[in-house]
Amino acid sequence: MPGALMSTAYRLLFLVGLCAVAAAQRPNVVLVMADDQGWGDVGYQAHPTLKTPHLDAMAASGVRFDRWYAGAPVCSPTRGTCLTGRHHLRYGIPTANAGHLPKSEPNLAAILKQAGYRTGHFGKWHLGTLTKTIKDSNRGGTAKGRKHYAPPWDRGFDVCFSTEAKVPTFDPMKTPPSWAGGVGKNAKTGSPYGTRYWTGPDQSVQDEALAAKDDSHLIMDRATRFISDSVGADKPFLAIIWFHAPHLPVVASEGDQEPYRSETRDQHRHYLGCITAMDRAVGWLRAHLRQLKVADETMVWFCADNGPEGRNKAPGSSGGLRGRKRDLYEGGIRVPGLMEWPGQLKQARVIAAPCSTLDYLPTVLSATGVPLPKGAPPLDGVDLMPLLSGAMTTRPRPIPFAFGGRAALVEDRWKIVRPAKTKPFALYDISADPSESTDRSETHPLVKTRMVAAWRQFEASLPSR
Repeated sequence: MPGALMSTAYRLLFLVGLCAVAAAQRPNVVLVMADDQGWGDVGYQAHPTLKTPHLDAMAASGVRFDRWYAGAPVCSPTRGTCLTGRHHLRYGIPTANAGHLPKSEPNLAAILKQAGYRTGHFGKWHLGTLTKTIKDSNRGGTAKGRKHYAPPWDRGFDVCFSTEAKVPTFDPMKTPPSWAGGVGKNAKTGSPYGTRYWTGPDQSVQDEALAAKDDSHLIMDRATRFISDSVGADKPFLAIIWFHAPHLPVVASEGDQEPYRSETRDQHRHYLGCITAMDRAVGWLRAHLRQLKVADETMVWFCADNGPEGRNKAPGSSGGLRGRKRDLYEGGIRVPGLMEWPGQLKQARVIAAPCSTLDYLPTVLSATGVPLPKGAPPLDGVDLMPLLSGAMTTRPRPIPFAFGGRAALVEDRWKIVRPAKTKPFALYDISADPSESTDRSETHPLVKTRMVAAWRQFEASLPSR
């Protein structure tokens, strides 16, 4: 009993300390996200060849989430969950390149900006088009795309260096050879890729300024400048850094390919190289925060937006999990998840409870002491601060998924999955069977019945489609 009381007292003191920090000096927030990086695509997951020393260091010194879930198995919906804390179908983003983030939907940038934060977005946006006037990327400038005009500077961001969708991960304005993937059938190598970087209304960056440079470096260069300016102005900041790597087309510099010369398949070698380049950019961020002496009061989060692209012969690794991008099996939605906050979380820890990109908004608002706007709709995510303190060890409510007729619900121990609308739900003991190899529906029918009912209740709360 004395030990239990001491443990409880420590947790209460930790939470009181966090509240005091929020009241005295609101923490800076950096949300970093990779694009299509698999659960196994990091060195700390014992990848046989991939080098990610900076992510490995972050995992060793901060918080490692062993069950971090993207909000969806594809890009745009997950990005919506990061900013809203709500399931993507609640505001009309069913899949990638569809819908947009409505201005009426409360989002993290707009909320923190209203509270006095400087806000910046850097990299891939994918929550709407960025121009109405010229052809750009997948939807920009088209008749259909105009109604989905929803740029970050119109959604609460002060500073932007943003693209609508994917670009090559090196020399981003130029079309790479077809082996890089993500290249149109009739596209000519060396021609303009067709997706611009935008900094504001009708303000795109000239191609020459981006030529022959690593894309992750370009993104982090802008982000670190924003951070420096924010610190210089003595203002707290929110930086959203959404890399394109390692989404196709994958291209790496000669230097970043060097550790992987034994890999003779071009796409695989460049895939590994562009992740190493992205990892180096994460290292630059961490060093920059230390140099500015703001690392202690800055929360840095890292994850990916979904599992790896392609099937078994594609370069990305799901780390042995079943499924890949577009699947609601673990390989499509369980991704690397890390967090550092050196001034408050002084000891490394591993969190086994399921956590999600849905949890960013409630957790960040809790840490900063900023309330949800009055009248804001209910959230699907949960505040992770009690989990980080140790006051909570299990997730208080499940993580819901609904995507293209597929469905899933994730709890601490159990998970139900429906791979298609015409298929039945299967039940997995996900804590003991992360590869989802054995359906437990027959041995635990009451668990399945309860969880299916819970998912149906969630489904009934969604707007009619």
